[in-house]
Amino acid sequence: MPKIHAVSTYNPPFTLVQTQAEHFVRTLFSQKITQLERYLRVFENGEILNRHLTMPIEWYKQDHDFAERNRLYIEHAVSFGVTAIENCLEKAGGVSTKDIDAIVFISSTGISTPSIDARIMNKLPFSEHVVRIPIWGLGCGGGAAGISRANDYCIAHPASKVLVLCVELCSLTFQANDLTKSNLIGTSLFGDGVACALVCGDAVMASSRQPLPAIKATASKWLPNSEDVMGWAVENTGFHVIFAKSIPSVIENWLAPFVEEFLQANKTGLSNLNHFVAHPGGKKVLTAYEIALRIDSQLLIPSKTILQDHGNMSSPTVLYVLEKTMTEYANKGDIGLMAALGPGFSGELLLLEWK
Repeated sequence: MPKIHAVSTYNPPFTLVQTQAEHFVRTLFSQKITQLERYLRVFENGEILNRHLTMPIEWYKQDHDFAERNRLYIEHAVSFGVTAIENCLEKAGGVSTKDIDAIVFISSTGISTPSIDARIMNKLPFSEHVVRIPIWGLGCGGGAAGISRANDYCIAHPASKVLVLCVELCSLTFQANDLTKSNLIGTSLFGDGVACALVCGDAVMASSRQPLPAIKATASKWLPNSEDVMGWAVENTGFHVIFAKSIPSVIENWLAPFVEEFLQANKTGLSNLNHFVAHPGGKKVLTAYEIALRIDSQLLIPSKTILQDHGNMSSPTVLYVLEKTMTEYANKGDIGLMAALGPGFSGELLLLEWK
């Protein structure tokens, strides 16, 4: 069983209080959207308190073309990613970047070729033989999927150390001239965040004195003909968010059988879980988890806390929840289920045991 040796998170520099975000949207759209006051309820109802942004709030009041947005994405993804990697390796006991065998890079909020991991490798002293595994387009499901792919690599190469880096600068996709409800919901929900995890194979000794989550099993599932549930519409001005009203009902009807089959295949059940490391896609998503799985709401406290303090940061968010679970809640012998859902429509599950 590969283990997750360390998780670090990095918050971009500008903090956005939710009341400030609501005022920003009211000022920007008051003359453009007739039912704006009704739509603005999502800012309070979502129960998000703070988020973090890559740029100061004044930047978002202006029009920006795709090229400018993407230049900023590349610049800051590299800078923030370097910091997150350094922090993660320090938490893992001072592991050197030269000893990293592979990097799984996850993102959906910008485009770069060569990918961001290659640009970061020119900033930090990685081995020239490191394996690069950049993955684009998994959205909110990317954090859990990245850990799963690192697990696959470590099973094949038990002496390997693999970094999983998730960088999402969601705010750079904000569209000041998009008058759709989806854009308003996205503006009330998404923030920027970066997370890095170190996953190691069985032959790697852990320096931690604390129990670490071992990955007992993973599973992926895809829902056919569901491309319109969530994703991006790519236009001249950049990415425009797609949200379907059906997301909570899709979760309620589709997630429970997926989870139950996965747990049964691994000879356990929901009643045996000490932790539910769930991607908090939003308040309604967390409620859908609770209804679909009939779980104790206490298991969702770490996810709710991350949502309140950071909003939905897409792929890094579940790693924020994992970091909080590892540092504040987990004990030796605990069993946890890690879950994230994203465009496709797809889901990723991991069964964890703290050893």
